[in-house]
Amino acid sequence: QSCFICYKMGATITCCQTGCDRAFHLPCAPEGRCVTQYFGAYRSFCWEHSPQQKLQPRPSRHTTCTICLDTVEDTISYNTMGCPACQDARFHRPCIQRLARHAGIGFRCPCCLNQEPFMMEMLTMGIRLSKRPPSWESNQEVGPSDQRHSRCDAAMCLCPGSREHAEADGPWQLWLCGSCAAEGTHRHCSSLGNSTYSWECNTC
Repeated sequence: QSCFICYKMGATITCCQTGCDRAFHLPCAPEGRCVTQYFGAYRSFCWEHSPQQKLQPRPSRHTTCTICLDTVEDTISYNTMGCPACQDARFHRPCIQRLARHAGIGFRCPCCLNQEPFMMEMLTMGIRLSKRPPSWESNQEVGPSDQRHSRCDAAMCLCPGSREHAEADGPWQLWLCGSCAAEGTHRHCSSLGNSTYSWECNTC
């Protein structure tokens, strides 16, 4: 099918709303404001049918993100999210997604520290959670930069050099998992093309 965002073929994700035939590529989802729920039936929605947060509007202007402290939109939207428990915290979608990756099973509202209702709301809104312990509680020592993971772990590595071959750019650029950094892949081996979005291994 054709992706309704980039108009290229090969779109395999379709909106689960009955009667909607919009399809899209996963890397195109943020640009098209599409949501995929990473739990239960793993449902996906286009921008028109994606779930919406029902939060009380904040009276103050110039609202800032609780995480990065930069300005957010005055109203709740795809890019600006909030906590359903305290109704006060606001954050950018990329900021709360990054926090979810690092917090793992300790993921909670960064403002009121609510966990269960907050976590379910974020899952519903398409935030992907990790089942790992928080990254800041890891006892694993961080080695020097030259000991970072340096091989392609794709099921079928297509690089003519080797799994360890890596280039600064192009199809043989080595990408590490954005969550654990313990596995890697060449761009070409995982069909990443010139995508600017992060890659995650199958474990994460």
